[in-house]
Amino acid sequence: MVDGRGRPGWVVGITGASGAIYGVRLCEALLMRDIPVHLVVTDSGWRVLSEELGWDAAHRQRTIADKLGRFAVKPSYYPIADIGAPIASGSFRTAGMAIVPCSMGTLSGIAQGASGNLLERAADVMLKEGRRLIVVPRETPLNAIHLENMLKLARLGVGVVPAMPAYYHKPRSIDELVDFLVGKVMDLMGIDNDLFRRWGES
Repeated sequence: MVDGRGRPGWVVGITGASGAIYGVRLCEALLMRDIPVHLVVTDSGWRVLSEELGWDAAHRQRTIADKLGRFAVKPSYYPIADIGAPIASGSFRTAGMAIVPCSMGTLSGIAQGASGNLLERAADVMLKEGRRLIVVPRETPLNAIHLENMLKLARLGVGVVPAMPAYYHKPRSIDELVDFLVGKVMDLMGIDNDLFRRWGES
């Protein structure tokens, strides 16, 4: 799917790591800029959306429409087991993929080329097609396996953006902390944004 100006959309993955709000906020920020979103959520990701944000995981398609359907461009949602979805093929045009947040299990699957579900397959497509892939790991503390998997992906050109908030912009709310991280992800996507006050800005 491309927007009215011919720009291919972005795949957004949400996994079972804490911090589902990051992925939701990224979807909102893209959609409000009329950038198509191809959303895939793992089963564990739905559990976190339910626990942290109160989303109805029993009626997933309807929930996506309710929560993200208020924008002119509507998100495309694909079930995690739909291995025949468009985003599973390299011939389907996308600008890239961001997995926000990215669990250590998903990170491991991508690093090993497992392609065990649609999200991992879509990430593998990004790697094989040379498209932008960004992961937002959300775990603490990190063990050596986590670090080795992140290093492996970084060496492949994957953008690794740990969910680490900054405070130099003097955030006054959780929303501002969330926007800082989402803004950093969008910077790597090459998408202009003013989600946070940058260093040196008044």
